[in-house]
Amino acid sequence: MASVTHYIDGRHTEQSERKQALYNPATGEISGEVSLASVSETEAAIASAKAAFPAWSEMSPLRRARVLFKFKSLVEENIDELAALITQEHGKVLDDAKGELTRGLEVVEFACGIPHLLKGEITEQIANGVDSWSLNQPLGVVAGISPFNFPVMVPMWMFPIAIACGNCFIMKPSEKDPSSTMRIAELLKEAGLPDGVFNVVNGDKEAVDVLLTHPDVQAVSFVGSTPIAEYIYSMASQHGKRVQALGGAKNHMVVMPDADLDQAVAALMGAAYGSAGERCMAISVAVAVGNVADALIEKLTPKVEALRVGNGVIEGMEMGPLVTADHLRKVEGYVAAGVEEGATLVVDGRGVEPEGGEGFFLGGCLFDNVTPEMTIYRDEIFGPVLAVVRVPDYATAVTLINEHEFGNGTAIFTQNGDAARQFCHEIQVGMVGVNVPIPVPMAFHSFGGWKRSLFGPLHMHGPDGVRFYTRRKAITARWPTGLRAQADFIMPTMK
Repeated sequence: MASVTHYIDGRHTEQSERKQALYNPATGEISGEVSLASVSETEAAIASAKAAFPAWSEMSPLRRARVLFKFKSLVEENIDELAALITQEHGKVLDDAKGELTRGLEVVEFACGIPHLLKGEITEQIANGVDSWSLNQPLGVVAGISPFNFPVMVPMWMFPIAIACGNCFIMKPSEKDPSSTMRIAELLKEAGLPDGVFNVVNGDKEAVDVLLTHPDVQAVSFVGSTPIAEYIYSMASQHGKRVQALGGAKNHMVVMPDADLDQAVAALMGAAYGSAGERCMAISVAVAVGNVADALIEKLTPKVEALRVGNGVIEGMEMGPLVTADHLRKVEGYVAAGVEEGATLVVDGRGVEPEGGEGFFLGGCLFDNVTPEMTIYRDEIFGPVLAVVRVPDYATAVTLINEHEFGNGTAIFTQNGDAARQFCHEIQVGMVGVNVPIPVPMAFHSFGGWKRSLFGPLHMHGPDGVRFYTRRKAITARWPTGLRAQADFIMPTMK
């Protein structure tokens, strides 16, 4: 069996006595084990990063960018291997795993432009003989904690910008699927990244708490559930760290009466059931406005029933398994709760017969007549469960979305430009799609939600990513010939 350890100071290392089994979710079989880092191992990673920081931060942005250019090339050369690792431990189909890698590489491409992104501002002659300018400098040692559902893409939302800005990075991947992150560490070294600039510690809360409290860690990025995001934001902030913590979601897609229903249904299928619904941007609620609901259910039902569910390595699979047996039981519990609370279970994916595996599978589930009081509406399920809520008009749809505790992503499907414009203006959600079901911004924009979907002032990657991983310094200078001869005891003003 594969044994996944840690990656500290440019090499694989292990002292951990605690282990956790790794599973292939398509077969349900144990595929290996992962070491869970101790306090001392996590501190060793921090020490390695701290030692590497002076030289790395002094390297020119152009040279740092060249390392990332080489890394991008290596990922592209090894994309099949990386996708296979993702599928083996997470379960998503191979094409989806490759799509994850592509979206991650977009952030690497953005980070390769760091010489331009780090440029400050200058104002000459703000006063007689006085110039002022600003510059962006790295923080030092920073850390990232990523979720199981995107074991490569989410780390790539963090570390490329962080290290391009001159920081040294410690990655704590999910202990459910760590192998692809370890391979990324090897490729970074092959690309020429100095030892200690990128370290990986695998583990659980013991390792996380060290990263949140250690005085040498300056910033923490996190993506995951809202309760954990709240804990990480609170704990790290109390210890003086800069934090961005992305939490949960309940993403709504409004289907207006004038929408192209075939387009809307195709969008819902991919957005609700892709990656078995294990996406923070998955559409889990379809808001059917007016008389469109019956036709929407009629078109959705046969497509949900016909989903090809099975082992992600089989060509043509549309949906793989859930990540663990525990998560499967949790999602099945939500399905049972929906039935008990009075929703209409149009398609029941429980008991699905998957192709090529006997692992942690649940077929697509479709609910109709869901109301805001129901558990399946309020909670983030993180599985292949789509709830249809019927509302009489556009205004009710907007109120419904704005009153939900989460504000990560949303979409509207309509052919009415006025309705779409108004929706974009008044909806209280961080990422909005118009006839686009999963409005994940490109790497040169920033990703993040509102309300209890984001803790911290800055979104992830794009311009906010550069701001998060740097601090601004403003300099005002006058050379000796312009100095005053006497002391001045009043508030400095520019004359």
